[in-house]
Amino acid sequence: MPSTEILIFAPLIVVLAYTIFGISGFGSTLIAVPLLANLFPDLKFVIPVVVVMDCITAMSMGLKLRANVNRREFMPLLPFLLVGLGIGVFLLVRLPSTVLLLVLGVFAVLYGVTYMRGGPPRFALPRWAAAPIGLFSGTTSASIGVGGPIYVMYLASRGSTPEQIRATTPVIFVFTTITRIAMFAFAGLFSREVLITAAVLLPIAMAALFLGHRLHVNLSKDTTVRVIGGLLALSGVSLLMRAI
Repeated sequence: MPSTEILIFAPLIVVLAYTIFGISGFGSTLIAVPLLANLFPDLKFVIPVVVVMDCITAMSMGLKLRANVNRREFMPLLPFLLVGLGIGVFLLVRLPSTVLLLVLGVFAVLYGVTYMRGGPPRFALPRWAAAPIGLFSGTTSASIGVGGPIYVMYLASRGSTPEQIRATTPVIFVFTTITRIAMFAFAGLFSREVLITAAVLLPIAMAALFLGHRLHVNLSKDTTVRVIGGLLALSGVSLLMRAI
């Protein structure tokens, strides 16, 4: 039987994470993984749970927004993402949980402070940048559950509009989550408890995604970004304290 803390806070975290995903097109894993890692004992449990929810919600959002997908920038990124995912799964299986928590905490604090200040700076990237960014984001996505902000930075730096970014990131998530599910299954990370937890939380995630779609037209992007940043920074600090 899960603890009272998990029963109360896990659904609230999922509502927050997938409402933000519905509003912005990213941020679900960025919020869900660090916060859920404070409730559950192991990232090797949390990340597979979130990956299942990400896969279903990203498919739903990708279908809804498919007309605005920036295929020209997505396709060069894909093969390097897949290689990075393989590296990330290897690290997730091999590295101690304390090391993964430390890395995730540092990422969360850095991203949080960056987004509290208005989001990552925009600068032009050459097309060849798809290779290192794809490898890096694939690795971090599989090993610590953080990839969305890197995709957003890449797409913005390649001239994608906010509408294209909101539509393209869920499509990237579809490809990366399906690949991660296959790799996680091969690595034996989908325990019975993982699947039950994902099944219980998935309807909550879908309802929150619908809410995010409705709120998208009413909330400014700057407000959403700063809220994400504040939550990330606090979550990152708590993870660092727990790991240390």
